[in-house]
Amino acid sequence: MRSKKVGPPDVSADPFHEQTPPVSRARMHLLGAAFEFECGNAELRRLVDWAYAGLPQHKLSKSPPRIRVSIAPAPRARRRAQADPEPIEMLSGAGMLCGTSSSSDFAVLCGDYRSGLIVVSRDRLRFPYHTRYELIEFAVFTLASRAQGLMPLHGACVGHEGRGLLLFGDSGAGKSTVSLHCLLHGMDFLAEDSVFVTPDTMRATGIANFLHVRCDSLHSVPASSAPMIRKSPIIRRRSGVEKFEVDLRRTDFRLAGSPLKIAGVVFISAQPARRGVLLTPLRRTESLARFKKSQSYAVTQPGWTTFRKRIADTPAFELRRGRSPAEAADALQALLADGDAAGH
Repeated sequence: MRSKKVGPPDVSADPFHEQTPPVSRARMHLLGAAFEFECGNAELRRLVDWAYAGLPQHKLSKSPPRIRVSIAPAPRARRRAQADPEPIEMLSGAGMLCGTSSSSDFAVLCGDYRSGLIVVSRDRLRFPYHTRYELIEFAVFTLASRAQGLMPLHGACVGHEGRGLLLFGDSGAGKSTVSLHCLLHGMDFLAEDSVFVTPDTMRATGIANFLHVRCDSLHSVPASSAPMIRKSPIIRRRSGVEKFEVDLRRTDFRLAGSPLKIAGVVFISAQPARRGVLLTPLRRTESLARFKKSQSYAVTQPGWTTFRKRIADTPAFELRRGRSPAEAADALQALLADGDAAGH
């Protein structure tokens, strides 16, 4: 009697590869939380190090929440007939299960379990900036803010001696240029694009890794600093704008070593200063109206009611353009040194 040939089982003993350990783990303290990254290969680990290695460790509580993020490579595409769709492959990480194809890139986040699973395809890895910015940073920012009840704000933050200024403005208003000149003036840098604030105590944290400088703004930079910026890699935003990506960890710039107490809010305007006056105080109603307009996501968050009361009592100003961005940095430095504006 001929024996029947036995093929592979319909269901693998480990379909989601849950028994396969990550290639490497990275533990980092970011945004007041203790992150553990599980990386599926060395290239993904390099992306995590590129984004977060060497940053100051900010503490917002005695017991920082533990957050777990797994970053897995998507399965490699198999050669099949054109009419045959790509197979769904199983993956797991951070306690989550998923199925994906080789061309899929996604991040699945679970705020309740403080964990996330990111899947990155080989095609996406050809664009490391977008992989970091649109997947990894998205997961880190979302999980850290949800786990700690932080208010997520789209803006920059600079400071001095533990006090900080929130900088808001439309795209192209000059937040990055003003932040750069604040750094050149010896001020502390907290974040360029995303700031997270505790609603009750108004302490701000952020990721002080990079500053993005428009290529056409180097004319305002001192000659001693311009070569350093020109040596930085150039990234291309989705809008098509190209910018130098300056790694602040490789410079002598001051990174905020701890969360900053927010002392003022500054709305940057592209309008020229009137009679040489760069900073103009804003009334409470005007400040709140501008804040709501520029921070539509923040007003939907659970901590908005508490935060609204605190931000309404915070001195607010409009900053107009002077003859050079250095004048703006001088004005902000003086604002922090002023007792009333600093909340003393």
